[in-house]
Amino acid sequence: MSTFYEFFAGGGMARSGLGPDWECLFANDLDPKKASSYSLNWGDEHLKVGDVSELKTNDLPGTPDLAWASFPCQDLSLAGNGAGLKGERSGTFWPFWKLMTSLSEEGRAPHLIALENVCGALSSHGGKDFATICSALARGGYRVGALVINASHFVPQSRPRLFIIAAKKSAISVPDSLLCSEPELVWHSPALVEAYNKLPKTTKKSWVWWDIPTATERTAVFADLVEDKPHGVKWHTVTETKRLLELMTAVNLDKVKAAKKTGRRMVGTIYRRTRTDSKTGEKMQRAEIRFDDIAGCLRTPSGGSSRQTIMLVEGNRVRSRLLSPREAARLMGLPDTYKLPENYNQAYHLAGDGVAVPVVRYLANHLLEPLLLANRNQEKKAAA
Repeated sequence: MSTFYEFFAGGGMARSGLGPDWECLFANDLDPKKASSYSLNWGDEHLKVGDVSELKTNDLPGTPDLAWASFPCQDLSLAGNGAGLKGERSGTFWPFWKLMTSLSEEGRAPHLIALENVCGALSSHGGKDFATICSALARGGYRVGALVINASHFVPQSRPRLFIIAAKKSAISVPDSLLCSEPELVWHSPALVEAYNKLPKTTKKSWVWWDIPTATERTAVFADLVEDKPHGVKWHTVTETKRLLELMTAVNLDKVKAAKKTGRRMVGTIYRRTRTDSKTGEKMQRAEIRFDDIAGCLRTPSGGSSRQTIMLVEGNRVRSRLLSPREAARLMGLPDTYKLPENYNQAYHLAGDGVAVPVVRYLANHLLEPLLLANRNQEKKAAA
């Protein structure tokens, strides 16, 4: 069984994705509400609630195969304040990394490190933040590579995320089967290639292009995940639905009309946006809808516009409401057995701030576990 630490753990979605063949040695999150959900689903035996900067290496037991860190994205997001790794939230990478270097000094460095964040991390400060992270890993004795994976390969949600995977040179001998000689478009986006090109030469010497299989085509559509009798939300009144339609431009209204003509149950997702009117130049609120069988990217509910509204079209019948907490959890790949907070905002925040479970499982199955298996086979040969 492989072992791991889970930093910035949230509700334990990385743990859910790694699965039962992985043993959690330690988990940490600052938010007591998220930690409450973590302990509700996973227990609190290995959970320590508090600021990562206050952790010491004696809080961390053993030598883990993997340290997973989905560190806060707000300062690296394109919609954020541009503070980058110097920001209060995304800057928490540094106390995490200090722990990793301290473990290395004690001879307990994780064999693998996985960092997850928004794709804006690639361009933050002109690519300097990404280069800083990769350079730190390289100086720490790791081979470094990255992939951009959209959760839409596995669940009906558009959620592209950056995954930086690092393997300790002294512990992991990387098989050629897990490497490609040049970037592949499926997992190595143009933005990632551009960010790589800006890396210092010394860091590029430790860079690898990870090679994982192309995912099989997803069969589930968003409508499959929608609850007929939602818990935690109510259907809008006729007047409220009418108001949403009035906020749509002609282009978006045409989408609703086309959905009516399909003759099947259609579910669209709506975000409210502030747009500038092309005729008057005035800013006004607009409702923008998509009917492409996938939901827009879940976000944390910091404001009303962050909550996804769904519109259910069945022939000429049109209904609308907020996305339910269970639907949000399903979009993240969490099973229905996962216990959610009763409070709507807490449940939505938990999902919107997490990592998609099936993406973690895919990475574990096709990269993390093969890397560790190759290492164990090499150790067995050396001991024979």
